[in-house]
Amino acid sequence: MSDLLPIEQAALEHVWFHVTSPQALRAPGGISVFTEGKGCYLTDVHGDTYLDALSGGAFVTNIGHGRAEVAEAMAKQAAKLAYVTPYCFAAEPTIALAEKLKEITPGDLHRAFFTSGGTEAVETAIKIAKQYHWLKGEQNRSKVISRRGSYHGSSFYAMSISGASHDFNSKIFAPMVPGCVQVPHHNIYRHDPCMSEQAYAEFCINSVEETIRHEGPETVAAIIAEPIPAAASIYLPPDDYLGRLHEIADKYGVVLIIDEVINGFGRTGKMFASEHWDVKPDILTMAKGLTSGYAPMGAVMVSEKIIAPFDSAKGRESGLNHVISFGGHAASAAAALKNIEIMETEGMVENSAAMGQYLLDGLEELKKYPIVGDIRGKGLLAAVELVQDKKTRAMFPPEAQMMPKVTRRLRENGVLARTYQVVEFGPPLCAGKAEIEKIVEAMEETIVWFGKEVGIS
Repeated sequence: MSDLLPIEQAALEHVWFHVTSPQALRAPGGISVFTEGKGCYLTDVHGDTYLDALSGGAFVTNIGHGRAEVAEAMAKQAAKLAYVTPYCFAAEPTIALAEKLKEITPGDLHRAFFTSGGTEAVETAIKIAKQYHWLKGEQNRSKVISRRGSYHGSSFYAMSISGASHDFNSKIFAPMVPGCVQVPHHNIYRHDPCMSEQAYAEFCINSVEETIRHEGPETVAAIIAEPIPAAASIYLPPDDYLGRLHEIADKYGVVLIIDEVINGFGRTGKMFASEHWDVKPDILTMAKGLTSGYAPMGAVMVSEKIIAPFDSAKGRESGLNHVISFGGHAASAAAALKNIEIMETEGMVENSAAMGQYLLDGLEELKKYPIVGDIRGKGLLAAVELVQDKKTRAMFPPEAQMMPKVTRRLRENGVLARTYQVVEFGPPLCAGKAEIEKIVEAMEETIVWFGKEVGIS
């Protein structure tokens, strides 16, 4: 504690950090206070500069740090008009953003409900799905199906449908929202050893249909899924998984919500990850890369099918009984428009695809080490899974302290990344070969070092 600068001490005393425990924050290297960002790099209060391999720490700053033109667009709009209520008012950039999202999103998504972030977007999507059924006279449709290991946000409903940390959340925050039903996730690397990979993939998708039948189709409102679950170790779906998911949803009249809060805006090498599998959702959620973190903003895009009963209904029931005070914030919309413009004019989505492949190729070389179990990802969203035993795929036990040790060693090597079950990488989409090579080199050194730490080399 004595080595902390006054500003770091003040942060510990007065800022309630999200998720991270006070004990972890007080540990060496537990707290970081940054003063400047430029492109793919962050500089802290000690004057040390790091490669930001997680786009702000949460897959957010897709266009990179320090883009003055975004700040200028926000300032110009704020000076003209910063805010009007989304009840029945709209500002010019908010309308322009809704039109732009209609243009770039998959399928016939054409109307936007704006929020302040991803959790609110998910919460909104679920309410839309439920009211859609209610307006159709299907008032018994209240259940939402999600996957174990998924993450969709931290509000009560979003938390209740999230499979990640479900055991912890259900213990601390019980009771959870009723009607949240979870099915197996498609982590092929950790599939049931009694099944082949193909058999396990079939089991996962078949479990969705079996669950709908078991619960009763007339009770199920929606299915929600990330194309590539990020919080759950960045595993790719089997080739036909999302297409089958859409077919099942349509078969039973269930709304398909695709959560692109992390996957969207070029992260996977397409503007939206669902495009890789040609899936056209009923509802799509987004945030993070929508503004690249320059302003808090999320959005829900809905299809013509979902909008129709709202537009034809009469009275109060025709409006979604839901409001986000800062939804469609004018200055935030200006940031989003400039952010998307930068992505398009500078070819960042295409760069994500190219540099993502370069990253995966480099990481694949690390499979030669005995503790590297799996390498996976798409675009600039990649994971390295470290294991105690390659044959059994056994994870390191808690006492090995893999998570803090690997994260700290990567930082010592100049790279900011995140370690949960896997080591996750998601640098800004402006990353070039130099940044990718630095990530791979830092990861290799960390693997060698940690292997020696645990006696596996």
